[in-house]
Amino acid sequence: MRWEPFRIILIVATLSCLVILVHTHQPQMRKRQLLSLGYLFGLSVILFTPLSFDGTAVYVMPAGGGQVNLTRLYLHGLGFIENIILTVPLGWGIKRHFKRYSLFSLGLTGLLVGASIESLQYLMSQHWLINRSSDINDVIANAAGVLIGGLLAAIVQVITHHRKTTVADY
Repeated sequence: MRWEPFRIILIVATLSCLVILVHTHQPQMRKRQLLSLGYLFGLSVILFTPLSFDGTAVYVMPAGGGQVNLTRLYLHGLGFIENIILTVPLGWGIKRHFKRYSLFSLGLTGLLVGASIESLQYLMSQHWLINRSSDINDVIANAAGVLIGGLLAAIVQVITHHRKTTVADY
């Protein structure tokens, strides 16, 4: 029962991979879509299965309903940094896909994504006993990661646009 989320994630990722391979004919686009799918698969496994990563090792968490922390702020440490790094590619992808998205909107999207992840982890911990804790620090770290990723994408977008206009001037 605890591994049902992993099975669901694996089935959805496999079917998505097949759809990409069958319907995407441009090699560059196919590569980008498969890379995005790989990231989302890894993110889903990390967030919604009983597997836990502490930066140096992978282990299976014992069955349990998890914990909720809505008050103690701990905005530093390895776990906080890992949560930021985890969502930087998500912010990059959102900003690259929605180019006109403001950084303020991206920050709000990051908060919504973080709150959604933590809420889903809580619900899945109660139903499937995956023993995931829901933490306000994770929401803040996820929002920061999305914002940093979006900021990096915006910087690359400005530099690329600047280079295109300078080359066109010659």
